[in-house]
Amino acid sequence: MASKLRPSQEMKKEIASIIKSKSEDMLMDFFRKSSELVLQNTLEEEVTDFLQRDWHQPSSDSKGYRNGYYDRKIKSSEGTINVKVPRVRDTEENFESMVLQHIQSLEKKLEKLTVEMYVRGLSTRDIEDTFTDKSGKTFLSRSVVSNLTETLIDEYHEFSERDLSMYDIVYLFVDGVYESIRRYTNNQTILCAWGICSDGSKVLLHIEAAQSESEDSWTAFFEGMINRGLRQPLALISDGHKGLKNAITRTFPQAKRQRCIAHKLRNILNKVPRHAQQEVKAYVKMVYYAVDRDTAEYMAGQIIEKYADLYPSMVRCFQEDIDACLTHLDFPEGHRRLIRTTNLIERSFVEEKRRTKIIPQHQNEKGAMKLVYGTLIRSAARWQRVTMSELDLTILRNLKKTIIGKIESDENQISYLLAA
Repeated sequence: MASKLRPSQEMKKEIASIIKSKSEDMLMDFFRKSSELVLQNTLEEEVTDFLQRDWHQPSSDSKGYRNGYYDRKIKSSEGTINVKVPRVRDTEENFESMVLQHIQSLEKKLEKLTVEMYVRGLSTRDIEDTFTDKSGKTFLSRSVVSNLTETLIDEYHEFSERDLSMYDIVYLFVDGVYESIRRYTNNQTILCAWGICSDGSKVLLHIEAAQSESEDSWTAFFEGMINRGLRQPLALISDGHKGLKNAITRTFPQAKRQRCIAHKLRNILNKVPRHAQQEVKAYVKMVYYAVDRDTAEYMAGQIIEKYADLYPSMVRCFQEDIDACLTHLDFPEGHRRLIRTTNLIERSFVEEKRRTKIIPQHQNEKGAMKLVYGTLIRSAARWQRVTMSELDLTILRNLKKTIIGKIESDENQISYLLAA
C-alpha cells in the first residue's frame, strides 16, 4: 500500500499539471503554487528539525510524532497562498513555526502601517496604489484597506467607554468640529472634550457625534462623561455658543467658566472698521493679558469710555461676557496662557481637517468618526505636559475651597464631586 503523500509532494504534482495546461492564467497559477511549495517545504523541514527525524522515520526516544495538518491562508502579492501547517503530539515543548511567526509579525506591521497611512491623510486608493507592483498587481485593495481601518472604530468604542474617574481634571476644555457626511443635509457636528490634570498631563477625554451644538446635545455629552466617572473641574473653557454656555451652567454649576479670548477677539474686531482694527485689538489685548483682575477691569472701563460713541456695537460685544473672559486671572500665572483659549484643540482640528479633506464627503457617521478619532488621538499623544509646581497646586486647592464651600470632597484631588 502506497504511503500517503506529503503536502509538498502533492503541490509538486499540481505544479506539473499547471505547466502542462494551456490556461491563460498558467503563469500566475505557477508562481502562486511555487510560492506555496517553498513555504510548505520550509514548514515540513521545521518539523523535521524539531522532532530530529525525517518523514516516517521511527523514533527511538519517543520524543513525539506528526499528527496531521491544519489549513492556513496567507495573503501575498501573488494572491492568497494556501499551506498546510503540521501538527505534532506528545512532545515536551509545543511546536511553533518560526517562519509563520515572522509572517504574522510582518502582517501586523503591515496592518499598522496601513492604518497609520490612512490616518495621516492617504485615501484608500492612494494606499492601494502604494502597494501595487510594476505589473499593476496589488495585495492591498481598497476594500482590504477599508476593512483594516475598521480597527479605528473598535479603538474608538473602547476609548468612549473607558472609566474617566482616573483623571483629576483641573481645567476642562470643550469645542466642536464639523464634518461633511452624505446622509446629513448640513455638516455633522462632532463634540470634543479634553483636559489638563493636576499632574500636568493633557488628555483627550471624549469625542462624540451629535446632531448639533444645541444645549441638549452638549448636556447629554457632559452627562455621559459624568456617568463614566468624570469629576467636576475648577474651570471650564469654551467659546460663547449659547447652547454650550447653558449646558455648562446646568452640568457644571460651580465651575468657573473661561470664555476663549481668541474667539471673542475675532467677534469684537468684526464690528470695527478695518482701519481701526489694529488699534482696538491692542487695547483689548491689554485687558485680556493684564497682570491681575483689578488692572483688567480698569483697562476695560477705559476702552468702554473711549469707544462707546465711535463703535457702540463693538463695545456691546466687548462688554458681553467680560467676566468670563477674565476668569483665567484667578488661576496660577503660569497656567493663564494655556487656559484663556481653546487653541490646543483648534490646532488639532486644523491637523484633522488636513486629513479629512481627502474625503470631500464621508459616506456615513462611522467613516467620519474613525478618521477624526484616529487623527485627534494621535495628536493628543504629542501634547506636552503642563508644569504643576507645589505653589500652583496650593493655589488650586485654595480655589477649590472657595468654589465648593462646605461640600465634602477628596482632599487628594483638585477636581470634586457635587453634593448628592
